[in-house]
Amino acid sequence: MLDSSAQDLLFQNARTPRRWTTRPVEAETLRRLYDMVCLGPTSGNCCPARFIFITGSEGREKLRPALSVGNINRVMGAPVITIVAHDPLFFEQLPYLAPGEELRSWFATDVGLSEETAFRNGTLQGGYMIMAARALGLDVLPVSGFDETTVEEAFLAETGWRANFLLCLGYGDTDGLAARAPRLSFEEACRLL
Repeated sequence: MLDSSAQDLLFQNARTPRRWTTRPVEAETLRRLYDMVCLGPTSGNCCPARFIFITGSEGREKLRPALSVGNINRVMGAPVITIVAHDPLFFEQLPYLAPGEELRSWFATDVGLSEETAFRNGTLQGGYMIMAARALGLDVLPVSGFDETTVEEAFLAETGWRANFLLCLGYGDTDGLAARAPRLSFEEACRLL
């Protein structure tokens, strides 16, 4: 079990930043981040998530038209903007990722099953990225306020990957950060059966 300081880093003390410091995120940190994320469990070890790390001004300007107005400043100020995507043809990697399981044919012949599996497990891997980033001392801002078609045309067209959500990564400016927003209680959100 993680000690209380590690739990605090991941949950109790972690906050979603509204502004960012100018401290850069090193490329090696992004590699370490992915090396942690890829170890998280997915069904059948399908690993459908794909990540585009935008760090330069050219990529940011390509992304800008896709952002909702309320997200432009928060997103564009982040040192790294990550497109969390998934590969609809993830099953082509299954002979390597799950050898001997014969899983590829399940998904190759059932488009609905493959789309659902890619989206669900890609989202799960995006969640792992949030926790891994926090474990590495990064702050994280998840964003769903963007036009996915614009993002896919600008960044993913050659790959066939599908955009799910954005994750801004960096070191947050916590000055003037508002109190944490409320959460639902256990009784409101959970059922024991």
